Amino acid sequence: MILAAGRGERLRPLTEKTPKALVEVGGKPLIGWHLERLAASGLREVAINVSHLAGQIVEALGDGARYGVRIAYSREPEPLETAGGIARARELLGAEPFVLVNGDVYCEYDFSGLKGVSLNDHLAHLVLIPNPPHHPKGDFTLERGMVGNEPAPRYTYSGIAVMSPALVASVPAGEKAPLAPLLRAAAEQKRITGELYAGLWQDVGTVERLAELRAHLGSGPLISP
Repeated sequence: MILAAGRGERLRPLTEKTPKALVEVGGKPLIGWHLERLAASGLREVAINVSHLAGQIVEALGDGARYGVRIAYSREPEPLETAGGIARARELLGAEPFVLVNGDVYCEYDFSGLKGVSLNDHLAHLVLIPNPPHHPKGDFTLERGMVGNEPAPRYTYSGIAVMSPALVASVPAGEKAPLAPLLRAAAEQKRITGELYAGLWQDVGTVERLAELRAHLGSGPLISP
């Protein structure tokens, strides 16, 4: 599932007429990079939640054939936040764990590695990264493959994960709900595994970070966080 329903408030005025997922970096829509990498990894069944300027996303991506994937859309009358968006898409996702990708990041992570992740009794497997300059305090600790809430050393959640639908079982379909509190609670219960990715990653949540990414992709490799 790719999360693409947000309004992109910090990217205004750009996102007043263009959904964040379709903002171009390196000559293609941001979400296009994700779709191509998912397809190359053999992950070809993709659910995308849409809300803000949803029609533009559906028109641009269609059924996904041009990217080598098959897309199903979960429409939200208004953005439901991350956990709410996942809960609304339950019927599309099914009962098995799925790969989750934030639509507002650029990342050269190889998704094929996630196909071998078995959650067993855990609720999620998170891909963490070294803390970028705009998020120096991080989100979680990582010790011996287990994600926790200890004070240090902490890493930042990349927006990429393998997730069990059970993580959002308490969220009613159609209700707004953030994902972070559910992740923290599961980490406290030692029910989240993780890995550290030190490759190319950038959040494009602001105009400044978008400009930085465009400059890097246009002139050379993106600097690792």
